[in-house]
Amino acid sequence: MNMKPHYLFIIVIALLTLSACEQKQTDTTAKVKDKVDDALDRRPHEKARDAIEDITSAAKEASEKAQGKVEEITEEIKNQAKDAAK
Repeated sequence: MNMKPHYLFIIVIALLTLSACEQKQTDTTAKVKDKVDDALDRRPHEKARDAIEDITSAAKEASEKAQGKVEEITEEIKNQAKDAAK
């Protein structure tokens, strides 16, 4: 069999592309499985994962509130500076 090198190259590229697609599909499948297991409380170490999720949510909420307060204080300082300049 006399296969030209460019045919071999095309076959290698095709195999690599297919394997990359297959890996992405596996990652997606794993994510869906994790979501289903989370909804049904079947994930390994579910209580610890739930606690971490709760802590993360609370930290995010506190951060957003703090950012809002910083913006309010900044606006108040600007207003006071304008009033003092008059």
